[in-house]
Formats: sequence, structure tokens, C-alpha cells
Amino acid sequence: MTAQGESCPRTVRIVKRQQRFRGWRRVLVLAAALAALPGLAAPALAAPVHPLHRTPEGGFEELMVPSSMGPVKVQVQWAAHGGNGALYLLDGLRAREDFNAWTFETNALQQFAQDNVTLVMPVGGQSSFYTDWRSPSSTNGQKVTYKWETFLTEELPAFLEGYGVSRTNNAIAGLSMGGSAALALAAYHRDQFKHASAFSGYLNISAPGMREAIRLAMLDAGRFNVDSMAEPWSPAWLRMDPFVFAPQLRNLPLFISASWGILGVHDDTENRSAFNTVNAVALEALSMVNTVSFMARLNQLGIKAHYSLPMRGTHSWGYWQDQLGIARPEILAALGA
Repeated sequence: MTAQGESCPRTVRIVKRQQRFRGWRRVLVLAAALAALPGLAAPALAAPVHPLHRTPEGGFEELMVPSSMGPVKVQVQWAAHGGNGALYLLDGLRAREDFNAWTFETNALQQFAQDNVTLVMPVGGQSSFYTDWRSPSSTNGQKVTYKWETFLTEELPAFLEGYGVSRTNNAIAGLSMGGSAALALAAYHRDQFKHASAFSGYLNISAPGMREAIRLAMLDAGRFNVDSMAEPWSPAWLRMDPFVFAPQLRNLPLFISASWGILGVHDDTENRSAFNTVNAVALEALSMVNTVSFMARLNQLGIKAHYSLPMRGTHSWGYWQDQLGIARPEILAALGA
């Protein structure tokens, strides 16, 4: 028997057990609350959707972009007001490994400085025609196979998308080698490009003598072998020829320019060698012959384009700078910028 006023041992044990249970329950509730804190705080602590630019809107930046060819330097001037449109500017046959020539041979950066469009200027690709090659060049010890189409239409757009650049609201422009490449990339990737410009491009590369002319030019520019790019008149070669793929340009806004090779305002004959002057004249005249043939092809197909065909002008950067300025309003309109 238990004396009156004295707790029953069994009751004491039950009370203590209930107290211990309530204590553990408080610990579990507290632990659950602490575990939930990171989740509750996530909206405030989450990383930004896009990587932070090292420069402000409208600023100039150099990016190293991963690719199947290894890291590729890409110079960009960000849209002045955060727009998502982009203009890809392709270099010529002698593209350098340090800078895209549009950045220092022309005032392209200044032309678009106040515009709501990002300039995208890939560096490198000498003699590449910005296409996917069948093998490394066999005449200069090249270690990797050029895959420029893959880079410009898959790897680079995916990378830039992280910075807020649209994969579908783009224009593309190029000179000489880059001119025919700009048309090819736009023709086969209509979902990516809304406008294409070719300045002094070679737009009929399957015409008699053109392949051998390109062979000599590529050997002179880095000792590259045209046969490593594409076999003679193979499907891969014909795929590169604007004259052949012209039907795929229907309903795409186009700007096509070339001159007749007559010396003009940008030809400094006093400080440029006679050889370089003659070369600039001949290359531009050949480009014009190609352009006239291409224009006839588009007219035959009923495909419209804006042509700028001044009498004076040679294969020189000053004239390409001028033509970019003429094309600029159409480029901005196509991108809604």
C-alpha cells in the first residue's frame, strides 16, 4: 500500500516517460524547423539566372567559350539596354587568333554602341569558311578538326543564353570568306538568324576556277588544304555554295554588297604596296562577278534582297565598315532592336 500523499512509483514512471517524450518532441520540432530554414531562405539566396557580366550593359568583354575545338575566344559588346538580340560578325580568310578584326579595323563597336543589340565576334577560324571540316588540314599539321558551324549554331548560342542572349533573335554578317559563311549559316539555321549580310562575299564557289582560286588563297592564309574542308563538288562542298542553297534563303531579309574594284576613298596607295593594292582590286572584282551571278540566281527564284553595288571600292576594311553602316538599320529592324 502507498501512504496518502505519496506518489505511486508506477505513476511517477509514467509522468517521467511523458516528460521525456515531450522533450524529444521539442527537439525534433526544432530540428525540423532548422532543416527548413535553407529552403525558406532560398528565394533570397538563390544565384542570379544569368552570370554576372564583368562589364555593364553596353560594355566590351572577352569570353572563353568551351567547344569541341577547345576553348574559343569570343569578343562581345553587350546590348546597350539589356536587349536579347545579337549580331554575329564573322572575320575574313586571314582571321587572327588574338582579335576579331571587326574590333580594330572598323568602327563597328561605335556604330552599335547605343543600340540594344549584342555584338558577337568570334576570334580565330583562319581559312575555315566557318564550316565543319571533314578532317584536320593535311598541309599544315593542324591538330584539331574545324567545327565552326557546330560552334556558332550550337555551342556558342547555348553559352550566350546564360547571359540573356536569345538563341533565336540573331543576325549574322561577314566579309569575304565570312560573307558566304554568313549566308550559309543563316540558310541552314533559320530558327537562329533573322537577317544575313554578305560584304564582298564569294557567292558562287562552284563556278569554273573558283575552287582552285580558293585553294591558292587558303594555302597562302595558313597553308590550309581545301580538300580537308570538303572534297571537290561533294555534297559538303555544294552545301557551302550560296548559289546552290539559294532557295533556302527565301523570305530571309538579306543585305548583299560588293564593288567593282575601282580605287576609292579608302585606298591609301601611298602607304600600301603596289602588290597589296592590285590584290585588293582583283579580289573585289572577283567578288563582284560572284555577286552578280548570285543576284541573277535570286532574281530567277523570285527572292528579294537589298543590294549595295557601288562602282568604287576594293577588298578593304574601310568599305566593309561603310557597308555595315548601311545595313545597320535593317539589322536592327529585323531584331526588333
